[in-house]
Amino acid sequence: MELDKLKFSIVLTIFSAMTVLYAVAYDPLDPHGSINIKWDILSWTPDGYVVITLLACIEELRQEYSVCIEELAAVLMNNFQMYRQIMSPGWTLGWTWAKKEVIWSMVGAQATDQGDCSNFKGNIPHCCTRNPTVVDLLPGVPKTQQYSDCCKGGVLASWGQEPTAAVSSFQLSVGLSGTSNTTVALPQNFFLLGPGPGYTCSAATIVSPSVFFSSDGKRKTQAMMSWTVTCSYSQMLVSKNPSCCVSLSSFYNSKITPCPSCSCGCQNNENTSCVMSNSRISSVVEASTSMLECTSHMCPIRVHWHVKANYKEYWRVKITVTNFNYRKNFTLWTLVAQHPNLNNVTRVYSFLYKSLMLFSTLNDTAMFYGNKKNNDKLLEAGLNGNVQSEILLGKDMSRFTLEHGWGFPSRIYFDGDECMMPPPDSYPSLPNSAPFSPTASSTPAIFLILILLAFWCSLF
Repeated sequence: MELDKLKFSIVLTIFSAMTVLYAVAYDPLDPHGSINIKWDILSWTPDGYVVITLLACIEELRQEYSVCIEELAAVLMNNFQMYRQIMSPGWTLGWTWAKKEVIWSMVGAQATDQGDCSNFKGNIPHCCTRNPTVVDLLPGVPKTQQYSDCCKGGVLASWGQEPTAAVSSFQLSVGLSGTSNTTVALPQNFFLLGPGPGYTCSAATIVSPSVFFSSDGKRKTQAMMSWTVTCSYSQMLVSKNPSCCVSLSSFYNSKITPCPSCSCGCQNNENTSCVMSNSRISSVVEASTSMLECTSHMCPIRVHWHVKANYKEYWRVKITVTNFNYRKNFTLWTLVAQHPNLNNVTRVYSFLYKSLMLFSTLNDTAMFYGNKKNNDKLLEAGLNGNVQSEILLGKDMSRFTLEHGWGFPSRIYFDGDECMMPPPDSYPSLPNSAPFSPTASSTPAIFLILILLAFWCSLF
């Protein structure tokens, strides 16, 4: 009996661990968001093949978005995450060859390490290492080194923000690999940095060969062989602490609900260094990788949601995003909010706005981002280290209320990472919803008891 209980406990523990691992990589606000790597072999060579690699073109979306099926000729990276971009210094893609393959040449990207090519005479491969690591080229490289949608320094916008900028590509010629579908072995152990950790990649899976069309659309060709790899993001792989927090305030209460203390770690954390806001940054040790302003929350980003006004048919919210990092600009930033009244956005004043329809019957999630000419870059901490906007929301009179914290969002994401929210019982409350006071409530009852007691005594 005890052995059966032990077995059951072990199975339950394993199942729970698997459930947690799966849940960590699942984003309820972007359930289909991932970066998919697609390899397409275009032609055979005497000792290998010329390959197309497609990153993030999800199979079921390929027919809907023509950008995925036009002029494919190398490794195409397409970021289908709705609000998580890849910032500078950009993506890094790596894998392990199954045999003794080499990369003869690349266009649109480069391997960071050539490796030991001493066994080759005459023509020297571009990369001989068994574990190549590939990065994008910088803008402005000669045209002979460019390939379609390449050379952006590895920066990719999110799909929801700018689909045309969410794609990158490169081409490579592989040798010593096999020259047919039966002799080619799929690469293994794919990894993706974007630019830091956070992505976990699946094993390569053979799929139906991709189909391509000529520029005039009259000729159709087919890849010799295709396979895909899916890379999913998990915030927990980056840090055990959040990277942003949320504070709240309202016009009807003078109380400001701050970010929870130590939302992103504490000042005594040996991995976190900070300076007081009135300190001279130049006196800080230059070797530090990050430099935050010392705050109670210790987050590089704070999002403040302020319920500003309540009109007859509308109510107004002000959003302020503040950067507390003295050494980082946030370019192409995104802000995602979940609130039931975001299905009735009337006007957004200085941010750009896009509704994220997660379900056909539910429209409570919206993405906000900056205008390229004005505020698409959130500057380092300091006088200009913030961006802000106001939102006008139409009222649904049958359900509108500001009671019980309804005016505040249930979730906030910045650059794809979920921010730490204050506990619900700390939200600013309406004046007529003051907490229950035992003393105040008992006073009338005591007075009534005294009257009854006096009346009772008068009868005797």
